[in-house]
Amino acid sequence: MPRNPSTGVYSKPAGTTPSVGQVIDPAPWNALTTDLGNEITNSLPRDGSAPMIAPLKAAGGTVSAPGVGFASTPQTGLYLKGGGLLGFAQNGVEVAFDQDLVYAVKSGDYTALASDDNAVHRFTSAATLTLTAAATLGANWHYCVIADGGDVTIDPNGSETIDGAATLILKDGYSVEIICSGAAFFTNKLFARIQSKADSSAVGDFVVGLTLSNSSGSPNTHIDFAAGSARTGSSFVSNPTSLTKRVTGTFAAGTGAGGLDAGAVAASATYFAYALRKETDLSFDIVLSTSATIGGVTTTLLTGYSIVKCIGVVLTDASSLIRQFVMYPRDEYTFVTPVKDANSLAVSTASALLSLTVPNGVKVKVKLRFQFTSSSATNSALLSDPAQGLLVAGIVNDGGNVGAVQVASNYAIGSAEIWTNTSKQIRQVAGAAGNMWIWTDGFHFPSGRSA
Repeated sequence: MPRNPSTGVYSKPAGTTPSVGQVIDPAPWNALTTDLGNEITNSLPRDGSAPMIAPLKAAGGTVSAPGVGFASTPQTGLYLKGGGLLGFAQNGVEVAFDQDLVYAVKSGDYTALASDDNAVHRFTSAATLTLTAAATLGANWHYCVIADGGDVTIDPNGSETIDGAATLILKDGYSVEIICSGAAFFTNKLFARIQSKADSSAVGDFVVGLTLSNSSGSPNTHIDFAAGSARTGSSFVSNPTSLTKRVTGTFAAGTGAGGLDAGAVAASATYFAYALRKETDLSFDIVLSTSATIGGVTTTLLTGYSIVKCIGVVLTDASSLIRQFVMYPRDEYTFVTPVKDANSLAVSTASALLSLTVPNGVKVKVKLRFQFTSSSATNSALLSDPAQGLLVAGIVNDGGNVGAVQVASNYAIGSAEIWTNTSKQIRQVAGAAGNMWIWTDGFHFPSGRSA
């Protein structure tokens, strides 16, 4: 064929350029017409009536003069960029397109490269993500990071910054989009806004719902916690359904599982119930501890959890069984069976401390009923908050709250709600010698419920 396949230039066959008076040789002329017919057949129709049967080879072109353009707008079309990459021009200006999104899992430290443009990397453990120099990555490079197993420290190259800071710590359970300007790195700020709101220390301290009750199926060993939520400063957790924990086993996740932070259930003990938040998925659970403070809770079994707040308390009896109770609004507990904490207790003018069946390690307002007798014809007894110091019973002194005995060896009755000290004690004193019986009906243990 006379058409050069590399250049596309057509050259006539030899012997097809006649002169005047020359007798035409039919052989080369027949070859010429046949060849012209073949080339016309092998040409692409301008009306688009037939397709190409081999790849179309266009000029490389430039952004201002694309190799494939349009007659009306020659500066809009396709051209070949450096490195064999395809470029798109629109009115002589390059149009940029994202690379294909690529997802990958990273289990340790990693350095983000130019080839990670538009990638999504999920880190399944605590790690440091180092960013290649911004000038190398170039403007418009962007990259998504998911922390799903530990905090990820994002560290730009050298003195470069991310959101104006030397590093950014992406908390476990969060994600962030990183954008390069060619000189520094920025994020979409969504993580910072969420973290700022979640970590705000001015959002309050409260419990909504999460009320405690003896489990109907196993009231002596299991406690039910109603649906609700709890917050302490920056820490919040919520549970849409009820959850049950037992005191006969150490902590394991989920309803019906053991709840103790350590050891075995003890007799006549106090167990504080703490709301937990699992950091990987923000799910809810409960741990029971004899510690009255979060700092004293044994955390060996609580890996991956944050302790949010104390939401209630459970008492055991001398047989290590849960004392049955009813919980009312505003953190009020009433024992199903009143506890007789004093039986003919000898009282006198000497003030003394008296231990009661209430939570240990914290102050509570105990609900008491009492009965008093004395051989003195006029006598009264006074029960009080130890924080008031030593009080003196009697009408001319600090009064009483049982009532005055008007007949020797008769009985007076009374009731009161009195704050204890952290050792479960109140003070008792009388105007003269006598004996007292005291029943503990329950107590108020403030956890933050307002209703």
